[in-house]
Amino acid sequence: MALGEHEGGLGEEFFTPGSSSFTEFLAAHRPGLLSTRRVLPDGVRAEGVPHGTTVLALTFGDGVLIAGDRRATMGNLIAQRDLEKVHPADDHTAVAFAGSVGLALDLVKLYQVELAHFEKIEGIPMTLAAKATRLATMIRGNLAQAMQGLAVVPLLAGYDPAGPEGGRGRIFGFDVAGGRYEKFGFHAEGSGSPYARGALKKLYRPGMTRREAALAALQALYDAADDDSATGGPDLTRRIYPVVSVITEDGFERLTEAETERLSHETVEQRRTRPDGPNAAL
Repeated sequence: MALGEHEGGLGEEFFTPGSSSFTEFLAAHRPGLLSTRRVLPDGVRAEGVPHGTTVLALTFGDGVLIAGDRRATMGNLIAQRDLEKVHPADDHTAVAFAGSVGLALDLVKLYQVELAHFEKIEGIPMTLAAKATRLATMIRGNLAQAMQGLAVVPLLAGYDPAGPEGGRGRIFGFDVAGGRYEKFGFHAEGSGSPYARGALKKLYRPGMTRREAALAALQALYDAADDDSATGGPDLTRRIYPVVSVITEDGFERLTEAETERLSHETVEQRRTRPDGPNAAL
């Protein structure tokens, strides 16, 4: 029998006033469905679990771009070469993740439902800042598992219509304890993030075009893959390329495979003459 179901209709919990949070509703009435809150037995740590690696985001003139490599690792092994680490959360928000793949995918799906549920209950969408706060709360609920080796570190990017002209793309980073931090200009998470952030420091500039932002993201992911074995670069032979998506006033859009392929080939071709990547513009 389904949650709270009685013969002839739904249970009273569906008609009792309460929070507009779907996660809190499940926690109160069916906590066993929340995989992000299950704790391993004492003394047990998760080993050999696939992990996603490098994701990044940067703002540009029309909004914000969010991207990720495709590799998942399991210790020193490649567990998957074509993992999807970037997902739309709603029409104007996207979330990417590094960390434990299984839990991360569950968290993304739950977050998508969370935002849709709030809008249906309240009749209006959350503000972007509220979406970041809600995601932080969900991450905090996974703290016990994070301490046992099943950490999930998301990256949130969205278009904020209330922001100033040219500054409506916003980026939020998080820690495993649910700390929420707004990042300005660009940010990266995951094992290759120090190298990706280093690349973006020299390549990023305000007001970039979509194409310039996409090339900067691909160059940053290339640098991450060059120095971090857990990050995958463009795989030209298998035709597996990073996921690159943009969020503008028109909503979420993933760059087509053909466009990502062209830009990836351009990036690799530039590295033939400059293996360490392009110089910063002066």
